[in-house]
Amino acid sequence: DLSILGGVVTKGLSLQPKTGNPTPRIVETPCGMINSIGLENVGIPVFLNEKLPFLKKFDTQVIVNFFGTTEDEYVLAAEALDQEGISALEMNVSCPNVKKGGIEFGRDPDALYSLVKRVRGVLGRPLIVKLSPMVTDITQLALAVQEAKADAITCINTLPAMAIDERFRRPVLGNITGGLSGPAIKPVALKIVWDVSRCVSIPIIASGGIATYRDVIQFILAGASAVEIGCASLRDPFCFIEVIEGIRGYMEEHHIESIAELIGKLETSR
Repeated sequence: DLSILGGVVTKGLSLQPKTGNPTPRIVETPCGMINSIGLENVGIPVFLNEKLPFLKKFDTQVIVNFFGTTEDEYVLAAEALDQEGISALEMNVSCPNVKKGGIEFGRDPDALYSLVKRVRGVLGRPLIVKLSPMVTDITQLALAVQEAKADAITCINTLPAMAIDERFRRPVLGNITGGLSGPAIKPVALKIVWDVSRCVSIPIIASGGIATYRDVIQFILAGASAVEIGCASLRDPFCFIEVIEGIRGYMEEHHIESIAELIGKLETSR
């Protein structure tokens, strides 16, 4: 029952359908997986007509991830998705698996500011910007996003990675490289959330290696206001139930009335 969740975030959508990268597109690794889906999606019109009605059956927030290759594409996509039944949009400027997936905007604070400002200007719903860890200083990107009036930031997207089959001396993935996710990247994501939380005042959504209630609590302490769980749900689609029950037990044990009491409460003094 998706209604037990605070929200559901879709995979990335574009103005027109996209076929994605050649197969194989997923490979398991120690402590995670590498994916090279390449932003395959049905396109915004099909999503609005066929997928959104299903999601609207549940009492949860529907957050739609979207992307483009130019500023104009991002603006048109945001306008098309500014629909009843969609609670917020998450703008992807950080996919490492495609040559043209907006990641060029996610590396340049000035370009990102310009993009976010334009999208913010046409959008009536909250705007979240999903950032890449593959930058020199992610705090500069986060500050640009905040200055352009985005409502929240998601940290982080996957890390570039690859896998090789030594028997055939070939890369495992059809696209050669992909994006690493899962518990292997959690320490990186945790540190980035902590860094970003100390430089911006807008909420941060944590993403990267979250699989247990302990992971959730740790990211909240580091400064996140919410979390997204992706990779773990592929291993166990019902993992959310265990995570929610674990959070509830933690709060009862520590006499916490609201999870918001823990946001950014990491004790760093010794």
